[in-house]
This record gives sequence, structure tokens and C-alpha cells, in this order.
Amino acid sequence: MPRVWDVPVHDSTRVRDARVAAEHAAALAGLDEQRTSTAALVATELATNLLKHAGGGRVLVDVVAPPVLAAGREGVLLVQVATVDHGPGIADVSAALRDGFTTTRSLGAGLGTCARLADDFDLHSVPGRGTVVVARVGPVPDASAGDSGPAARLRAGAVNVPFGGAEYSGDAWAWARDGDLVTLMLADGLGHGPEAARASTAAVEALRTSAHLAPAEMVRRLDRALAGTRGAAVAVAQVDTRAAVLRFTGVGNIGARLCEGGTWRHLVSRPGIVGTHRPSTLREDKSAWADDRVLVLHSDGLPSRWSPTADTCRTATDPAVTAAVTIRDASSPARPVRDDTAVAVLAPTPPDPS
Repeated sequence: MPRVWDVPVHDSTRVRDARVAAEHAAALAGLDEQRTSTAALVATELATNLLKHAGGGRVLVDVVAPPVLAAGREGVLLVQVATVDHGPGIADVSAALRDGFTTTRSLGAGLGTCARLADDFDLHSVPGRGTVVVARVGPVPDASAGDSGPAARLRAGAVNVPFGGAEYSGDAWAWARDGDLVTLMLADGLGHGPEAARASTAAVEALRTSAHLAPAEMVRRLDRALAGTRGAAVAVAQVDTRAAVLRFTGVGNIGARLCEGGTWRHLVSRPGIVGTHRPSTLREDKSAWADDRVLVLHSDGLPSRWSPTADTCRTATDPAVTAAVTIRDASSPARPVRDDTAVAVLAPTPPDPS
């Protein structure tokens, strides 16, 4: 079962906890000593930044797949460090990313250092609402990996928050590629705790051998894989990148929203529990996919009152940042999440500015 580290940072003693979490995550990801040190430094700088500029917040450390499933990088794992705060926000993001910039009496190297060292780095900040930062560190990139096919022009990311600071979340997400097919899945194991995590982990493992199947048939295979577990709510979204078509099948209470040209609509799941009470017939919704689309899947830890904003539909934002902003804006220090909460986002890869 994948470990998730949720580190509340409200005093300097927790900065060390964020660093140690990154080191443990790096070991799970199989990073070498140098890249482990990089992940630890990024976590330390981001946690310190929370204290200096936001009065505290939370650090979420996870082991994730790359944000782009390029050929030659199958099985690669990265350490993702996300920070979420409800602080004053950053008035000038470009300036804050320059080494040496500071609004406090410090060296001002935090965000600039992280952006330079991480494989992926993005942030979202609104004055008065707070800041979200996501950085990923993986193994030394293989220069021979990658391709320019249509499947590589999609990217995905997620944030997973375990309930009550638990070591394991009952929610899990994964995505997989088979030729031109790219599939994103989110599973919510019944209840929470280790047994819920075992169910959602079984769904993740089954996805890896099912990426060639259509969503409805994939859910049937997941149903067999989850037999003997508590079961899970599962949503599967698959983009045929050559046909520019999105297909969706969901069972249970996973929320699914699709942004089309700035307008959001629900993708509907059937009642049931994969692994225990799967419906006899499975609906497969079909939609056009284009470069302005953004898909959001979320577990029921997200409050039902949540509704997407214009920021949620920004294709230029890292999907994990969109996920973290969604969780932050649906909660507050006074209203923390009440269950395992995961948000996964699928969006086009922005054009290369060069």
C-alpha cells in the first residue's frame, strides 16, 4: 500500500519531519543518494517557506507517476512534495521565484532553489487566499526517453490527503498508457484506514494490466481484482488520443467533472461498489476531447458544496497544483477534510514555448 505523508507545519520542529518524509518517499521511489538529497532539500525549503511567509500550512509528500507518460519512462516513480496554505498569498510570483528575493530577513533562496532543482515545479497563489506549490524529484532523466506522439501530449497529477493524518489513505489514483490510449483512475476504498487502502491499492495494481481495455470492461476486471477486499468506488476515464474521444465509466461516489471550453458538466457514475456490489450493466459515457478540456476526478472527502472555478479549468497549470488548490479551497483550518480526500486531474500538456 502506498504511503502518504501529511505533515502540518506550524513551528520549526516540523520542518525536520517534512525532510524525513521526503527521504522515506525517495527510498520507496528508488532514488539514488544525490536525488534523495535533492528531494530532502526541496521539502525543507518549502516547509521553511510556509513558516516564513504563510504562518504555517501543510506539506504533503507522496510517491507518484510522472506527470507525462512518455515512452521509455514506464515504471519511473517520483517524489512529489506539495505545500498548501491559507496565508496572505504572493503578490509577485515572478519576483518570488528569483533567487535572492525575500520579504523577510532571509537569504530568499527557497522557491528559486526548488524551481531550479526539481524536475517539475509549479505554484498557484492569490493574495488573500493562500499559495499552493508542487515540486517533483525523480531519478536522473534518461535523455533517450520520450516521444512526441499524441499520448505524450496529456498530463495528469493528483493530491491525496489521508484522513486524520493517518499513514495510509483509503483513496488511490493511477494512470496508464497503452499506445494511443491514456487512462486515469481514482479509487476510494470503502471506509478509511489500512483495509480501505488495500482495496484501492488492488485497483491500482489491476489498472496496470488493463490499460488496453475500454473503461467498462476495465471496471469489470477491477471488480474481480477487488474480490475479497472491502470494495471501492471507482471511476475510469480514458482518452483515445488519436480519435480525440474521452470515455468514462464510474461506479460509486467518485465525482467527475469535465470542463469543455470553460463550461463544466458532470460525468455520471452508477450506484454500487466495485468488488462487492457492482451493477450488472455498466454505462460508458463518450465525449469529445480537445486541447481546452480539463477532467477532475475526486473522492467524497471533498465537500459536496464544492464547485469548480475558472482556475480549475486552466490547462497551463500543473494538474497536481489544480488538485491541491481544489482541496485547499474546499476546506480551511477551521473546516478540515472529514475523510480521505483525493483529487486527480487530467489536462493537455501546454505547447512548448520555444
